[in-house]
Amino acid sequence: MNVTVFGLGKIGLPLATLYASKGHLVTGVDLNELVIDQVNNSEVPFPNEIGLLDLLKIVTTNGFLKATSDAKKSVERANVIVIAVPLYIDDSKNPDFGALDSVTELIASSIQIDTLVIYETTLPVGTTRNRFAHWIESKSGLVPGKDFFIAFSPERVSSGHVLQDIQKYPKIVGGLSAKCTRLAKEFYESVIEFQHRPDLDKPNGVWEVSSPEAAEFVKLAETTYRDVNIALANQFSMDAHKIGIDIVDVITCANSQFYSHIHTPGISVGGHCIPVYPWLYMESLGINPLIHEARKVNDDVPSFYLEKLNARIALEGQNIVIYGLAYREGVKESAFSGAFAIKRLLEQQGAKVYLVDNLFTDAEVINFGFANMPEDLEKFCLVIHTSDDKLTDFIVRFNDQILFAVEGRTNRIHVSNWLKERYIGI
Repeated sequence: MNVTVFGLGKIGLPLATLYASKGHLVTGVDLNELVIDQVNNSEVPFPNEIGLLDLLKIVTTNGFLKATSDAKKSVERANVIVIAVPLYIDDSKNPDFGALDSVTELIASSIQIDTLVIYETTLPVGTTRNRFAHWIESKSGLVPGKDFFIAFSPERVSSGHVLQDIQKYPKIVGGLSAKCTRLAKEFYESVIEFQHRPDLDKPNGVWEVSSPEAAEFVKLAETTYRDVNIALANQFSMDAHKIGIDIVDVITCANSQFYSHIHTPGISVGGHCIPVYPWLYMESLGINPLIHEARKVNDDVPSFYLEKLNARIALEGQNIVIYGLAYREGVKESAFSGAFAIKRLLEQQGAKVYLVDNLFTDAEVINFGFANMPEDLEKFCLVIHTSDDKLTDFIVRFNDQILFAVEGRTNRIHVSNWLKERYIGI
């Protein structure tokens, strides 16, 4: 089977590689010529994706995966087209469909009869049917569900663990018709070996839902759930601080009850998913007061931690080192990282801000608008945004130079054992 994957990013490339490893002839389409060259040379364009490099070498060497910018030819010969191009939001929190619309236009211009088109990009409810299926039909003259087949199947994986996560979680599929759903189900069953999950109510595998709208809702529901519950944990943390209660002890005790699953408070909520998808939910289903307030709570958390620091030391003219730009440990990705908000807030207070992140080069740090921490920096305050396996060594090395350290996580071992009275935790 000829499979075309649009988007060779942190989700698309692992998926394309997986499909190729199952014997499909896969073409990966991307606009970035550097990425195309890297993939065709068996090089991974981004680090730390477990198992990807070895698998990529196999499928590019045996010719089962090729990367190209030639979308027209790739679409014309495809039996299956999978779209893994990200959907971003603009400064007004509205979805920016530019990239996805361009891909859909390319598909509509060259699609052949009986092609199966699957969108994996997280979308507002109704987008697959009302925007993309309609677009392809009006441009190509082909009827969805009859001349070509279209379904939505959300990616449910995390960067760094895509090849592992795709086996862990059921693959949700909803098509425009029963045949659309069946064909998408058969495709995914041909490429995914699902792990046994005795905790599930039914066997792990491809789970069909009634429509693409239902499948779109699944992804928005599971990610918005996390955002709302993180906000609740963050609110607990802020309220506990007001009255001098240790929130770590509270959460540990509360979660000993079977029906309590309080999330972990943190200094920020970042990434492509959790800060974005609640806005996609509200784009399609209207402003929801609970979800909207949760977003506000999570966006305000950096201010809370910096107020705690400001209560201990004046920030004006102070040297501040932010440790970790990445939104999540071990992932070289800065999307919606709270480090940007922390920097902005600190600079508004007149602080001098520096950054340390072992995943990014000095040049990349500068391109993000940060200053690299100089080796001879004297006394400074440390704000731990994202930890890594080198954090302990950093603290030991600069212990005498650190005035105070803020850590917005429940794992206190990084800071409290060394700084004790200088530690400001959640």
